[in-house]
Amino acid sequence: MIEAEGLSKFYGPFAAVRDVTFRVSQGELVAFLGPNGAGKSTTMKLLTGYIAPSEGVARIGGFDMAKERLAGSARLGYLPENGPLYPDMTPHALFDFFADARGMSKSYRRQRIDAVVELCMLGSVFHKPISKLSKGYRQRVGMAQTLLHEPDVLILDEPTAGLDPNQVREVRRTMRRLGEKRTILLSTHILQEVEAMASRVIMINEGVLVYDGPVATLANEPGGLDGAFQRLTRSAVAA
Repeated sequence: MIEAEGLSKFYGPFAAVRDVTFRVSQGELVAFLGPNGAGKSTTMKLLTGYIAPSEGVARIGGFDMAKERLAGSARLGYLPENGPLYPDMTPHALFDFFADARGMSKSYRRQRIDAVVELCMLGSVFHKPISKLSKGYRQRVGMAQTLLHEPDVLILDEPTAGLDPNQVREVRRTMRRLGEKRTILLSTHILQEVEAMASRVIMINEGVLVYDGPVATLANEPGGLDGAFQRLTRSAVAA
């Protein structure tokens, strides 16, 4: 469902991402890890077709995102870090706006809005301006908008960034429910989230893939997941 094949992105002589290859199969929830500046967000933007690769191919549901972006985007929900929202709108107005943009029929729109409001627990703030909502509720609004068109694939960049522990638990609960039916690539800095939600880790450092395998393999190393993270990112820097 998600394929990166030899993905590279160059800015002059600087390689933000270099020859990254991996696949995420249907129904997997995979954690995408790396230190700041490792190339995670760039890779996600390449996968979603937001930016074009210098080399390689990104596919969503089998569609080449450089050549068939509209078809691929119909199957994709993308939530960037600090996803853009319209603060003067209410969640109701925002969802109507995006439903219009996606050409949803009135009956399907009502069905989907009701579904995402229930899933993301937005009933109490449905008619409040987004500018008045807490960070946690804004994150939920962004997640709901991402899910509005029932995508098969979700690419989520730091969905719990800046949330308090209670809000993080709520997002984790939502993610587990989503992972029952969808393919998810989740970028995070919080290693506890990886062990709580994912069975597989893809790790990148300095634009290069340094690990792709089970969470349990890393968690069983001396120092656990944190020790494995430090070892893998240090070895990439040294190389």
